[in-house]
Amino acid sequence: MTKRTPRPLILKPNETYTFRSYFLMKFAPADILRELGVSLIRETIHLPMASSSQFTRLPDLRQRLEEGIARVSLTSEAARREVLIAPIVLEVAHITEATVNIEYPIEVDQFLRGELDYYIQSKHNVLVVEAKQADLTRGFTQLAAELIALDSWVESEDSILYGAVTTGDIWQFGSFHRSSRVVTQHLMLYRVPTDLEVLMQILVGILMEG
Repeated sequence: MTKRTPRPLILKPNETYTFRSYFLMKFAPADILRELGVSLIRETIHLPMASSSQFTRLPDLRQRLEEGIARVSLTSEAARREVLIAPIVLEVAHITEATVNIEYPIEVDQFLRGELDYYIQSKHNVLVVEAKQADLTRGFTQLAAELIALDSWVESEDSILYGAVTTGDIWQFGSFHRSSRVVTQHLMLYRVPTDLEVLMQILVGILMEG
């Protein structure tokens, strides 16, 4: 019987990859993550949810976002980050008393290195947010690589790490179960400004879960 030739590796041992490299790859996300020793599943995640009673500035935030959508040409990733994403991140940081790191650099090894668009750290948890102009599917692959890297980077004992990929007007969450090494892609999408209150409940809930 002829011995089958092993499938060629996607990630070459003699090359270096940044987080953005994973966004640019056209391979199936599950195949890419498998080479990082991680499984990918897609299902509903039971995300932490904070009470909306603490969102006293939500009407003002909604108004600013709606005005930004109406008045600014959101044709670039930079515009979306400044007009749609940064106001939400800063409001979440205000509520949770978290620290926001923008373009936060980390380096684990040759396969996991680069900058996180937003690395938000509270007393209880961390959250990474990856901004993309378009293509949430490949953006999620990049987010997954970032969550895998965080597993080696953060010193917390949290069993689950959370992240989100967003185009500004659409958000999708993911989680990484550190012990089982499983990345879960949430089936739900949250739209801004329509789902702003629910989105805020999730973002704050993740950072205040302790």
